[in-house]
Amino acid sequence: MKTLQTTFFLFVFVPLVNSAPPILQESLQFYEYDTDVTMESLIQQDYEMQSKDIRKDGTNVSLDTSLRLQGDDSESDVPPTKDTNLPTCLLCVCLSGSVYCEEIDIEAVPPLPKETAYLYARFNKIKRIAVSDFADIPTLRRIDFSGNRIEEIEDGAFSKLLLLEELSLAENRLLKLPVLPPKLTTFNANQNRIKSRGIKANAFKKLTNLAYLYLGHNALESVPLNLPESLRILHLQYNNITTITDDTFCKSNNTRYIRTRMDEIRMEGNPILLAKHVNAFSCLRTLPVGTYY
Repeated sequence: MKTLQTTFFLFVFVPLVNSAPPILQESLQFYEYDTDVTMESLIQQDYEMQSKDIRKDGTNVSLDTSLRLQGDDSESDVPPTKDTNLPTCLLCVCLSGSVYCEEIDIEAVPPLPKETAYLYARFNKIKRIAVSDFADIPTLRRIDFSGNRIEEIEDGAFSKLLLLEELSLAENRLLKLPVLPPKLTTFNANQNRIKSRGIKANAFKKLTNLAYLYLGHNALESVPLNLPESLRILHLQYNNITTITDDTFCKSNNTRYIRTRMDEIRMEGNPILLAKHVNAFSCLRTLPVGTYY
């Protein structure tokens, strides 16, 4: 009887014990990896396989892009922007008294750290300079605003910077010059829209250290008056200068007067014919560059 029961059990139940389906076998094998293989390596293998498939399709998508596409659909794809509200030394580069704020699209002078000596803010979108921009920074020695959109400079914005030696306002939209600080040695206002009426008669007279003056590519009708004795280089090329006098560079009442420091005057690109004003150059060691006939 027991033999009959055993035979019946084997006949009924043994056919039901089959091997697992192939899909189930594969899923079971996933968990049978060696214990030294971490989950991170498995994920990396999965992404490498995905990257290969993407390359086969001829689409160049980076791994970061692939991860982003697999992320939460609710995340919005916001392009990176320049936060101009950041503190200055995060927005710019501050290094040993120098502040570099070049090509970051700022529209105003940022608040500067105290004891800033050198400010480079070239190629931005600054339109206006206010007195308050430098009111608490008397240590400035050099300022460069080249390549901005400056149209207005408040009276006194630079005049109280008693240590300032170099100032560049080149490639802006100025119609007139501001009051300049007394110790300035180099002033560059090339490529603006400055006319002669935009320069006061005594704008340069008291600048006894000024050696380099660049006013080329403007709209000047005459050479600025009262140029200081310290001047070595004067650039006035490509303006609208039509006339000069015997007192422009020299002293008509002193035939022995010589400008010993003046090394270069550029006046090419102006409508003036320099040969008609020989006496205006009698005190110079070299003739100005320009049209003579």
